[in-house]
This record gives sequence, C-alpha cells and structure tokens, in this order.
Amino acid sequence: MPGVDPFEPRVAAASLSGQSDADWALAAAPHVGCAFMGGIALDSATREAARAMVEDRDRTEFLPPDPVAFVDEQLRALADAPLRAAFNVRTATLDPLCRAARVCADRGAMLEVNAHCRQAEMCAAGAGESLLRETDRLAAQVEAASGTGATVSVKVRAEVGGVDLRETARACERAGAALFHVDAMDSESVLADLRGATDLFLLANNGVRDRATAAEYLEYGADAVSVGRPSDDPMVLKRVRRAVEDWFAAHPDRRQGVSA
Repeated sequence: MPGVDPFEPRVAAASLSGQSDADWALAAAPHVGCAFMGGIALDSATREAARAMVEDRDRTEFLPPDPVAFVDEQLRALADAPLRAAFNVRTATLDPLCRAARVCADRGAMLEVNAHCRQAEMCAAGAGESLLRETDRLAAQVEAASGTGATVSVKVRAEVGGVDLRETARACERAGAALFHVDAMDSESVLADLRGATDLFLLANNGVRDRATAAEYLEYGADAVSVGRPSDDPMVLKRVRRAVEDWFAAHPDRRQGVSA
C-alpha cells in the first residue's frame, strides 16, 4: 500500500503558480509541516501554455530555461528547512515528469501531479484538469512518477462535471500515489466520501483560514489541511496551525495517519 510519513504540524502551504518558491516556503516554515512549491510546467506543450497565460492574462508563472534544474535548485535551498518539501508539476508527457520525480526522490521531497489547473491553455495542452477527465492518463503519470522512488501526491478539484473523485482516488492509489490533495471548492463533504473510498493520505484545500474551516475538513476525514492564497500571511498560518494542533489533541486516535 502506498504511504506518506505524516508531516507535523498537519498544515501545508499550497502552491500558487509563479509565486511559491523556496523563499516562500521558508517564510511559511514556522507554521507548516509541508510546502508545495510550483506549479511549474515541465514539457514544451505546458511551457507554451504557461507563456500564453502570462501574455494574454498577465498571470505569474515560473518559466526558467530548464524547469527540472529549477526544481532541483529550489529543493536544494530547502535542504535544512524544518518542513517536508514538495513540488507541484504540470506536464502532458512522461519523460520530464520522471526526471523531476527523480530529483524529488533524491532530495527527499514529494512530487505532486497537477490534475487541478483549470486554465484553458493548460487543459488544451493535456495537463491540469484535463487529466481528471482521463483517468488512465492521470494514473500513467502517477505510476511513472512513483516508479522513480518519489513519494507522489495528486492535486485535484471537486465539482468537475462527470468526474467521480472516489474512482479517481482509487485509480491513483493503485498507480502508487501516497497523498490526495483535494480542492473541495464548495463541497467540503467530498472528504467524507473519499475517506470511505481510499486509504490515501487526504489533504484538504479551499478556504482554510481559521479554526472553523480547518476543523470542518478534519471532521469530514481529512488527515491535514492546506492553505492557498493566504499562505504568505503568517497570522493566518499561525491561526490554522493552532486550530489543527488543538483538534488533533482532542482526537488522538486520528493522528496516526498512513506510514511509508
């Protein structure tokens, strides 16, 4: 059974395209147990999509000359950081995915397959949310990445028409994923459905800001929560960390998680 060593505290900082680098992770480190850097486009199709997103809509994206070298550089900068590092990646092809996964494995970091980005350019390139609609391709990415020895997370979103996240989670688990990072959108109870369907480590995202929002996800069955847009606000991170630690102190039977 795939597994991930539960990070402590059970709070993660979630990637923000073009913003979440090693400096961002280090700033969050006093309050989180894990930081997902990225996302970064790895292959030619997704890099072209990222360029179009920057040019057409003034988005921020990481577009270094060598994206795999960038992953290595950023992870190296976190070698002594008191958190679990992870990198969220977008690709439509397997070779650059495997190269990035090997870097993550060598650095003791997680690689996160992005099946979450809903930007039209990225979906047209065959990455992001398009993978949710093609489970076989998503599972192939997970299998390829996990085959390098990397611990693999999959970032997904709820409320995608025609997609049964329970089946997606099972397919990812069979392919070797360890963690399922769920943007619940406005369907927080999807965590309860997933908890009953899989043994994957469940990381809940979307709207986590305070004690109430963190506790709601944990009550539904999440093993941890992640903070997205306010991840650069230490007051929010501190508040969420305190809430999560208090919740697990009151529910010690839920702390064991899944071991690698």
